[in-house]
Amino acid sequence: MALPVLSSSGVKFRRVLAHFPQELSLAFAYGSGVFRQEGASAGHSENNMLDFVFAVDDSVTWHMMNLLKNKSHYSFLKVFGPKQISNIQSYGAGIYYNTLVPCNGRMIKYGVISTDTLIDDLLHWKTLYVAGRLQKPVKILTQNENGKLQAALVSNLKSAVTAAFLMLPESFSEEDLYMQIAGLSYSGDFRMIIGEDRSKVQNIVKPNVPYFQKLYSNILQDCPQVVYKHHLGRLEIDKSPEGQFTQLMALPRSLQQKITSLVDPPGKNRDVEEILLQVAHDPDCGLVVHQGASPVMSSAADWTAWSPRWPWST
Repeated sequence: MALPVLSSSGVKFRRVLAHFPQELSLAFAYGSGVFRQEGASAGHSENNMLDFVFAVDDSVTWHMMNLLKNKSHYSFLKVFGPKQISNIQSYGAGIYYNTLVPCNGRMIKYGVISTDTLIDDLLHWKTLYVAGRLQKPVKILTQNENGKLQAALVSNLKSAVTAAFLMLPESFSEEDLYMQIAGLSYSGDFRMIIGEDRSKVQNIVKPNVPYFQKLYSNILQDCPQVVYKHHLGRLEIDKSPEGQFTQLMALPRSLQQKITSLVDPPGKNRDVEEILLQVAHDPDCGLVVHQGASPVMSSAADWTAWSPRWPWST
């Protein structure tokens, strides 16, 4: 099952993609340059930077080909060659960004991540950096037939729904669900405290509810633990300890580990299942999951993904 393509790629995105080596397992565009956000005018969106992520099977080979085509995109690190760039890519969130790149009359930035690193993040939420972006609407530009990647993309969406269920009350609206999902990758993110609009999650969700529905409606309809009243835009979930335990056991490994480290005192060394059963019976189960879901973005991840382009780049 492939991740749903939310709409046609559009000429402007295909033209951008044509500038790069085509050996891509997945390429998508995301952010305010692609999807309208609340309070942003259409004209403003057209001027926003276009953001892309490219997943590649062989990072060294891809950077080698890209250096031949687009050497000016890279900072001074280009002098060290594709192997060193690939090594730097492996730090932090496992993604290497070239930023402030002029392309077809627009400013773009693009991140390169290995397919294996992406699959690991999608399945286990090791950093929730790219996995978090793929829990929100994106514009899929190309996706190959890698079965492991396709399964991981769907697993990431199911995990987002499960985590959100644990943090929501017994009855809630679809918009509540999508707000919770969209907020997963922002919890604990210093950018939501310093320098960015704290209402960002709401601004993302409200104008894009139909896109969220396209991503998640099949998952919600097939989920045995939810009553999905699509015509009313309402959902009801099983909040019994048994239901919550089932959901906790379905969470990604990294989130389970974070939850257990919050609950289990040092030295007890209880197994994960025993601790999650205790959490399932806790009236504050949702709060514990929320605390565990707050991604701890390492300084290397922040630097790799968000630093401005080196001022002496050419």
